[in-house]
Amino acid sequence: MGMQLIAIIEKDKHGFYAYCPQLKGCQSEGKTLEAAMKNIKEAIALYLEVMNPREKRALKNRVVFTTPIAA
Repeated sequence: MGMQLIAIIEKDKHGFYAYCPQLKGCQSEGKTLEAAMKNIKEAIALYLEVMNPREKRALKNRVVFTTPIAA
């Protein structure tokens, strides 16, 4: 079973900013939503490629839930 990671993508004045909160410092951007999604997927793949096996195992065993909260 693979990992399930979360990408957060926010629109800003330059386009779209994307980051993965589970991978410290893993971020990207794009002029369009589609470009930002493609770029963050590439950034995540590169991040995981250089991650040591112990960290990768810990990440696989981590369970994260997300839910919208009305404020």
